Amino acid sequence: MKNALITLLLALWSSVAIAKVERIWMTHQSPDNSKIVISWETTAPGDSMVEFGTSPQLGESVKVDGSRTLHHVEIPLAQKDVVYHYRVKSGDQASDIHTFKGYSSKLLRIAVVANIRADAKLNFTAIKKDEPHLLISAGDTAMQYQFATQADKEATKSHSTAIDTQAELFRSTPLMVSLGNLDRKIRPNGLSMEEPGYDIEATGYRKFFALPGKEWIWAWDIPDFDLRLISVDMSHTGDFGKPNQACHAFDKDSEQFKWFEETMNGTKAGFVVTMFGETGGTVRRHAEGGWKRVIGKGTLAISGECYHAERTEVDGVTYYNSSVRGNGTFGHDPQAAFSDKAASYQLLTLDREAGTLKSELKALDDGRVLDSKTFTKRAK
Repeated sequence: MKNALITLLLALWSSVAIAKVERIWMTHQSPDNSKIVISWETTAPGDSMVEFGTSPQLGESVKVDGSRTLHHVEIPLAQKDVVYHYRVKSGDQASDIHTFKGYSSKLLRIAVVANIRADAKLNFTAIKKDEPHLLISAGDTAMQYQFATQADKEATKSHSTAIDTQAELFRSTPLMVSLGNLDRKIRPNGLSMEEPGYDIEATGYRKFFALPGKEWIWAWDIPDFDLRLISVDMSHTGDFGKPNQACHAFDKDSEQFKWFEETMNGTKAGFVVTMFGETGGTVRRHAEGGWKRVIGKGTLAISGECYHAERTEVDGVTYYNSSVRGNGTFGHDPQAAFSDKAASYQLLTLDREAGTLKSELKALDDGRVLDSKTFTKRAK
C-alpha cells in the first residue's frame, strides 16, 4: 500500500513538473512590426520566458520576472523571410516548440476576419491555405459575458475560449484585434437595463491582448510595405448615451475623433486601412460627416459589423464589410457596388516591388474569390 501511494505521488508530481502550455497567441504592442508579443496562460502562477531563434535549437531568450498566470513577453524580430521557432516557459510549465513566419520582404498577406465569437465550429482551412503573415479581427472576436455569472469587467475566459477555437493558427500567426461590442459586453441581453451592458473601457479585452497605444484605439505600421493600420472604437453607435452604449464617444469633440484626425494627418504611409465595428454608412454620418472626411484621407475602411461580404464606393473611397458568418439580413448598404451573402474573410496582399495592395473578399468555405480590387499608393 505504501509503495502504491509513493508511485501515485510521483506520478502526480511528474504530471505537474511537465505541465504543458497549450493556449498561446501572438500580437503586436510596439508601434511597428520589428517586435512581436508572445502571450500565453498557465494553470499556476509563475515568471514568463520565451526562448526563440531561427532554428529548433532556439538560442535566444527574453524573461519577465514576477508571478502571473496571464503572460505577455515581447521579443525582437531581427530577420525577415525566415521561420522563427519558439517555446514559452513559466516555472515548471512549458510549451512544445512552435513556429511562425517572420515578415516577408517582398509579398505580404493579411487575412481579416470578423465575428469569431469564440465559435469552435468555424472552419478556417481556406484562410490557412492563404498562409497569411498577419491576422486581423475586425470585431467580436469573443463574447465577454459568455461565461459570466455576474458583470465582471476583467473576465477573460471568453477571450481564452476564442483562442482555443483556432489554437494552431493563433500560435503560428500574429493576431491584431479591433474592438467589437461583444468583446466588452458584461451583461447578457434581458438583464437590468438600468445598469451598463458594456464595459466601455474594455478592461478584460485590454488585459488579454497586448496592443499598441491605448489598445481600445490603436495605430500600427509595417514600414517595409508602406502600410499603416488604424483601429477605432465604433460599434452599435445608435445606443450611445443609453445603458447599452457599446463604445467611447465619437463626436467631433471626442478624444477618439481628435486622435483619429491627428493620426491620419500625421500619417505618411502610402496605404492606410481604417477598421471599425459599425456599418460604413453609419460611420460616414457621424461627427457631422467628419469621420467620412478623415477616413477619405486613407486607402480603404473595413467593418466587421454585418454578416455578409460587401464593397461600397463613396466619393472615391472604398468601404468593406466581411464576416465569417454569412447570410445576414441586416446592414446592407444601398450604395454597395458588390454584395454577397456568403460567410467570408478579406485577404489583403501587398506587393512591395509593384507598390500595390490587392483586396479580395473570399468565401470562407472554399476560399473562392468573391470580389477583387487593387489599390495604388495614396498621395502623401
